[in-house]
Amino acid sequence: MSLPLTRLLVIRHGETAWNLETRIQGHTDIPLNEQGRWQAQRLGEALADEGISAIYSSDLQRAHDTALAIGQHSGVDVQLDLGLRERHFGQLEGLTQTEIAQQHPEDSRRWRERDPAYGPRGGETLQAFYERCVGTATRLAQAHPGETIALVAHGGVLDCFYRAANRVDLSLPRSWKVANASINRLLYSPEGFSMLAWADSRHLDDAALDEATDGALAPQFKLA
Repeated sequence: MSLPLTRLLVIRHGETAWNLETRIQGHTDIPLNEQGRWQAQRLGEALADEGISAIYSSDLQRAHDTALAIGQHSGVDVQLDLGLRERHFGQLEGLTQTEIAQQHPEDSRRWRERDPAYGPRGGETLQAFYERCVGTATRLAQAHPGETIALVAHGGVLDCFYRAANRVDLSLPRSWKVANASINRLLYSPEGFSMLAWADSRHLDDAALDEATDGALAPQFKLA
């Protein structure tokens, strides 16, 4: 007899100042900005009736505060799991892609080439990061057969989840969005992960339209 499927809502944290500046955050503990806090509340409202039984979050505050907003509306406590942290970028944290290209050209080249064995000084290799993320999601999904759980993490983490669900090789460039505070839906079975839906941000777009009083276009939300 096969085990029941686990439904996963995998969420990237709300917006931060470093997202706007396109700075590499990694393990640096950057808070949500005002827009990010608003996004988190809208996200919590959108997921209030999903029947979430457990919420797991990275311990970094931008993810944790986003998860707390979901928990507030769902009536579920947030549990921290370090396995959901962003990739550790070592000496590159705090820099923009332009600054990395100027100051660390070899790192920039290997990063662009998506070399799975590459890791910046003091940071994680892409392969080790992928194994950590997918291993964490597998462990948490196996603990909740037949339930719906939320995992609140980071852009790089969600990239790993997408690749695992769609069998996309680590070395291939990303061609999909990983948007702040969007809703992404996966299923877990003993055969692994599969994807139901990705990058649903209607809860943000609709709210923006509701607040418009003069027929102007809704503001755009940064997807970086």
